Amino acid sequence: MKFSALSPGAAPGLRRLACGIGFGACAALAAQAQPTVAVQVHKNDGAIVVDVRAEVAAPVSVVWSVLTDYDHMSSILSDIKASVVKSRDGNHLQVAQTADTQVGFLHFSASSLREVDLVPMREIRSHLISGDFQSFDGTTRITEHDGQTTIVNHSEYVPKAWLPPMIGPSVIQSETTAQYRELLAEVLRRRGAVESSPETAKPAASGRL
Repeated sequence: MKFSALSPGAAPGLRRLACGIGFGACAALAAQAQPTVAVQVHKNDGAIVVDVRAEVAAPVSVVWSVLTDYDHMSSILSDIKASVVKSRDGNHLQVAQTADTQVGFLHFSASSLREVDLVPMREIRSHLISGDFQSFDGTTRITEHDGQTTIVNHSEYVPKAWLPPMIGPSVIQSETTAQYRELLAEVLRRRGAVESSPETAKPAASGRL
């Protein structure tokens, strides 16, 4: 069973100057650069309820590109073995995924077909069509402030298969945290690619001939 689902924009010279002032300033910049993930999991009448809040120093456009890259999600998340957009009608998608995960000596595999509605750069809503769950509904919202993007996800799902007692909220919390850390690692990789591209390095036109 699958369990889910540096000061931004600062110029390199300014970073070096801040680090040159003292170790404390450098450490503060490093701490600010680290993405954060907080996950809460509980059970409610047979449903597993997951709430996630993650923050990363990256533009919302980069975060959005990762969260909605369903055709390449298997190369982003290690427990997603297959992911493909089966149909697309504007901002309405059908996404099929297969996931494998292992907890101790237990191995779980699950497949799902979900309908996904996108509100570009703001919200992702997912609803189960078919698969190894009785139900699944999730909403992800993203906001950006001063170059820091916040991801807030709320999802509720009911597995079809019986879960052994060892697969409790703490295990699901750990698995979900690992997933989001992989997502944020890809966000930072793409942010670096954008910042180092020749297009972003070009100076703005002055308007003078």
